[in-house]
Amino acid sequence: MTYIVNENCIKCKYTDCVEVCPVDCFYEGDNMLVIHPDECIDCGVCEPECPVDAIKPDTEPGLEKWLELNRDFSEKWPNITQKKEAPPDADDFQTTTDKYEKYFSAEPGEGD
Repeated sequence: MTYIVNENCIKCKYTDCVEVCPVDCFYEGDNMLVIHPDECIDCGVCEPECPVDAIKPDTEPGLEKWLELNRDFSEKWPNITQKKEAPPDADDFQTTTDKYEKYFSAEPGEGD
């Protein structure tokens, strides 16, 4: 098992989870984070830190797409190990649906 980041993170990109990760397995995209599934030690400390419920164990049904996306982009995006300010409009996107289709960006973030 590993944890993944799902579409709830898109356009919100709160980084509370990054701060508690003991193995620094988060990677930063332009408008979301991902977890490297081979680096995650399945400790679960990140899951309750996410204010938008974007972190889930990969054992939950229907998350195969997100496991693959996390794996793919964690190889392309820079590592992030320190909490940053959320985007100024993050709160506006907390309840938005279909964020992947509308807003996903494959561009990398800044990382640390």
